[in-house]
Amino acid sequence: MSFLAFGLAAILSGGNMHALKVTNGSRPFAGDNRLLTTVSPNGDGFRDRAIVSFRLDRPAKVRVDVLRTDTLHPGRATKTIWSTTKRFRAGPQQIVWRPAEGTEPRTYVLRLTVGRRVYMDWPGKRREAPVVRIQGIEAEFPRRSYAPGEEADLRISTDAPSLRLQVFYYSSQAIRRGKDLRTAGTAMTSPVRVDWRTHRDAPGALRVVRAGNWPSGLYFLRLSASDGRVGYAPFVVTRRSPASRIAVVLSTNTWQAYNLWDANGDGWGDSWYVSGATRTIDLERPFLDFGVPFRFRDWDLDFIAWLNRTGKHVDFLTDDDLEAYPTGDELADAYDLVVFPGHAEYVTEHEYDVVKRYRNDGGNLMFLSANNFFWKVQRDGRYLTKVAQWRNLGRPEAALVGVQFIAGDYGGRQGAYVVHGSPWAFAGTGLSDGGRFGQFGFEIDTRSPQSPPGTQLLASIPNLMGPGRTAEMTYYETPVGAKVFAAGALNFTASIGDPTVSQLVENVWARLSVP
Repeated sequence: MSFLAFGLAAILSGGNMHALKVTNGSRPFAGDNRLLTTVSPNGDGFRDRAIVSFRLDRPAKVRVDVLRTDTLHPGRATKTIWSTTKRFRAGPQQIVWRPAEGTEPRTYVLRLTVGRRVYMDWPGKRREAPVVRIQGIEAEFPRRSYAPGEEADLRISTDAPSLRLQVFYYSSQAIRRGKDLRTAGTAMTSPVRVDWRTHRDAPGALRVVRAGNWPSGLYFLRLSASDGRVGYAPFVVTRRSPASRIAVVLSTNTWQAYNLWDANGDGWGDSWYVSGATRTIDLERPFLDFGVPFRFRDWDLDFIAWLNRTGKHVDFLTDDDLEAYPTGDELADAYDLVVFPGHAEYVTEHEYDVVKRYRNDGGNLMFLSANNFFWKVQRDGRYLTKVAQWRNLGRPEAALVGVQFIAGDYGGRQGAYVVHGSPWAFAGTGLSDGGRFGQFGFEIDTRSPQSPPGTQLLASIPNLMGPGRTAEMTYYETPVGAKVFAAGALNFTASIGDPTVSQLVENVWARLSVP
């Protein structure tokens, strides 16, 4: 190669970048390192910017793209939220990103392009590019449920000098005075101010919750700072002994499976939905989206609002509470009906055993979403590991639920259910055989050869996601008297505000709540 050709190649390649690092211009937060820095852009001059430093061995044009990572949906792995391009001489250089106030708290990957060379991190790969963590107020409880009188040590990460803490009980979607705008929660405590100045550089623990004589249900601890930052930590108040004959199980394993919070600081969410290399998730991570779990409103909040509107009194359980039952016999002694309103996709072997035994004892089950009891997971302390699909382990979920997952498309195709008789289920709805209602999809279930004998088809959306990929709503009874209903569509619960769906659920509830 001639000298001229060598020089042209060097210009095209842009040279090499050395001594790459990122800082915040102030003190590091615990966990920060050469390629990870924490920034809190609130305009107070403390950790308001990310400074990318590097050394070039020759003049080059450098482009920096700040990427928000997201792989829950196909074709949306990253979204660029800020970019800049600058020309530099050889030697030490810097590029500064000053995030706007209100930038969503999470980690962001920085992609650096020098000529044809790209410095970029991908999940499970060797780190070679900076990551910036935008810090809000992150908080998490070590457990997902507490009985009245039990105390909890909350873990908080923020550099706000002071915090206001207040507990809200989720009761309805109606926003009235005294309610929290993000969760529609009713205030259960007065705000309490906490001095946080000694914890601005590392997470701190705070004993904050001592549930009094509060009803069993879903609660949020709201943490807010004077600069406008806010965070939430959800928890469930359960009972040491049942106060109702009906239990509602919130699918807290699924909450964390869909949680894209990045604990290891590589810029990508620590979730099974981000990388196949991720097999284990941390159940004690805070939730992305300011602490409110992903699709929380679709799977849980609308249903809880319906319970309150209709005057239903139930005991709330988490996956952990279900896991705590020694056998299904004890669960059957406690409850006549167990309801899964959300997407109960991830269950341990013990949970599966308990619920199956409960059904075999004559206990009634209501599944108001789709794709339930699909994955076997293993719990080891604070960690949950995905093992295998239950149907591939000889335990097809249709044998318990009545239907099982067949297809999903992130809501690309939705359709109306067509009624197939069953006058008791559709009484008062104005629907008869052949009638249509709603728009449903996202993920759908259908019967299989392993469905219990006599499983009845209540409604269907024929060929919604291709030939034979039909959503089916079903009901079956067992010889010992157990009654099991399955909605068959992922977003069924989210439509419970519709009068037709509300009446349908009311009819099923009346039938299944009787032992």
